[in-house]
Amino acid sequence: MTAQVITKLRSDARDNRGRILAVARAAFATEGLDVPIREIARRAEVGVATVYRHFRTKEALLTEAFAEQLASCSAVVAEGLAAEDPWRGFRLVIERLMEMHALDRGFARAFTSQLPHADDFVADRDRTLRMLHELVRRAKVAGPLREDFVLEDISLALMANEGIRAESPAMRVAASRRFAALMLQSFQANPVPAPLPPAVRLPLSRA
Repeated sequence: MTAQVITKLRSDARDNRGRILAVARAAFATEGLDVPIREIARRAEVGVATVYRHFRTKEALLTEAFAEQLASCSAVVAEGLAAEDPWRGFRLVIERLMEMHALDRGFARAFTSQLPHADDFVADRDRTLRMLHELVRRAKVAGPLREDFVLEDISLALMANEGIRAESPAMRVAASRRFAALMLQSFQANPVPAPLPPAVRLPLSRA
């Protein structure tokens, strides 16, 4: 086999891997995690065996597909933790995370799911959760965050937020911002009523 043929094979493999990842990201973002590998292979115009040659399991594909989103999520939490005012940092984190999750259904589901074989993803998520736990502790000590608040309350909010259905990404983000404002008021120890972001007409409101 000539060097030119080997180079072409390597290039084809890189192209296939990139196409599989692009298709997987788009499918998971819009349809959630239940899109089967066979369907991803079909959309990427490769065989199922080719997908498994690059990603041994579906969880391995999930890990790589969501690596960028997880890094962004960690950066948001780190920014919140670095804020001088813990409540302002906490509020920033809730608003940004809910917006991110509204735009990517797959990442929302992955972030709140048990993925026993996705070691790298789970380890990075756990580091992010530890930072978030520290931010919660500081916000409680400062006073604005209610004492009985727990991290699972964020999971509940993200799960509910993931269920937003709207006609466009912009409408999903707008609805998510209003929902985040409602959640933040409920998380406060002594909530002060404040105007909510504008309401969005969702399918249920047309019934």
